[in-house]
Amino acid sequence: MADKKTSNEKIDFPIWKDNYKYILAGVGIIVIGFLLMSGGKSTDPNVFSQEIFSFRRITLAPIVVVGGFAFIIWAIMRKPKSSSAESKNE
Repeated sequence: MADKKTSNEKIDFPIWKDNYKYILAGVGIIVIGFLLMSGGKSTDPNVFSQEIFSFRRITLAPIVVVGGFAFIIWAIMRKPKSSSAESKNE
């Protein structure tokens, strides 16, 4: 038969509370990257604006967004320090 967990046993979650904080920080980094991409429109729709090809929109913003995604992947894969994990398991 299947063993039932008693209320005294602690449940091990795959992602710790600290990791959620890092994930939210990564989402914030991604939002900042998308804000850096915004803008550059022309006031007159019949005139082409070269502002869309600025360094900020073409280079910096995509690097920030990819960095935010990498940070989120790191936050998900991160394991807690051994001292904090042992104290939570007790």
